[in-house]
Amino acid sequence: MKTFTLAALILILCHAYMNIREDHAAVRVQRVVLFCHSFSFSSSQRYNKYKYSDKNLYRYSYLQLAKDSSSTSTSTSTSSSTSTSGSSSSNSNPNGNGSILKNRRDVIMDTTTNAAKTAVTAVSSLILLQNNPSPSLAIDEDGTSTSTSTFKNSISLNSSSSCSSEGSSSTSTFTSKPFPLASFGLQIYDNDKAYKLTTIALQTGYRNFFASVLAGNQKGFAKAIRDSNIPLSDLYICGTVLSNRAVGYKAAYSKTKQGCEENLNIMNQYSNGKIQKLDMIMLDYPALDEESIRGQWDAFQDFQRMNNVNDLALSNFNAKQLDCILVNNDSLCSKPTVNQLPFSIANHPGYMMEENEKRNIHVQSWSPLSTTLPRYRDVMADIGKKYNKNAAQVGLRWIVQSGGSYCVQSQKESHFREDLDVFDFELSEKDMEVLNTLAPPRLLG
Repeated sequence: MKTFTLAALILILCHAYMNIREDHAAVRVQRVVLFCHSFSFSSSQRYNKYKYSDKNLYRYSYLQLAKDSSSTSTSTSTSSSTSTSGSSSSNSNPNGNGSILKNRRDVIMDTTTNAAKTAVTAVSSLILLQNNPSPSLAIDEDGTSTSTSTFKNSISLNSSSSCSSEGSSSTSTFTSKPFPLASFGLQIYDNDKAYKLTTIALQTGYRNFFASVLAGNQKGFAKAIRDSNIPLSDLYICGTVLSNRAVGYKAAYSKTKQGCEENLNIMNQYSNGKIQKLDMIMLDYPALDEESIRGQWDAFQDFQRMNNVNDLALSNFNAKQLDCILVNNDSLCSKPTVNQLPFSIANHPGYMMEENEKRNIHVQSWSPLSTTLPRYRDVMADIGKKYNKNAAQVGLRWIVQSGGSYCVQSQKESHFREDLDVFDFELSEKDMEVLNTLAPPRLLG
């Protein structure tokens, strides 16, 4: 009876919450945190209890991440930087207190549980936040970024690789395209819907696409790219790999390598050969320990050596996990360019941007509006009136001026256009300060 009552309550909350803006509901399905376990167990206990359960979905707790980052900042403040990366050279024990966080999101749960997951996500977003905004990104008067690229509203990523190509001892140069600040990220729906939404995104001007393996619709995406008349040189395409459950270097390497090959093969096949190379490949989540993370990254570097991808990226990595790749790593020859995080007005602890900036890694938000609009719509709408913009556009513009970029999950053509129309105005310093100070209440101390 208790279970039934709780389920009914969750469904009611879910129904109310999802009506806020329907095209951002899908992303909330993927980003659930099971709070009762996140704070009832240590990282190790949570992992041991749930690592083999495909019915549990994980994203790392930002309360724990705050502790990890705090300890990392202390240990790295006196250490030297790695060459050209600006990264800390702390080599703290990843198996100690505040270690690599365990098993965030392994699989997508059955669609029958989507309502419950969405409601839990609404609660989970009220985690401890800090207000320490990052420096603004310079934007020209016409709304374009300071990048001199031919891509509109884009930046140049810190792409640097000393990896040699396969069968050659010489260092190869992997030419990175400009990275558009606005990206469309496909969510969980069938290939027909993926085709339709990708086509709308292309027609409304999106050129940066995030086609995650977690969404399971890369075939539909690739077909839309095939049928468009837009040359591949004008597009920036990112695929992803999910290998965080692999334990040990060899297993992580093998699983990641398999994921890389599957990404490219699917996109190549269903685009009728149009997509022969990816612009970016991204790890959806870090593996469980330093050895496994290095296995993941070495597989990425080998995929790049084979000239299958230009840029390497990751998602949901904290400072310690980044340093598993960047610090004291003899096999490192290509550094991460992007870390995709849930960065937004509703979730912008200072360390999130700071720890990535000092490692020369760009932050892209995978959840720019889903937790922000429910709480701060009125404040953002009031600010937007003076610029003739709506609340969502203010939220996206705040991300850009805070030094990040964003990946939206729109499902309406009007929202596609609105979410792209944020480069013709600039929030005043006063408005930025107001938005910087917005923070939800703390659920737990």
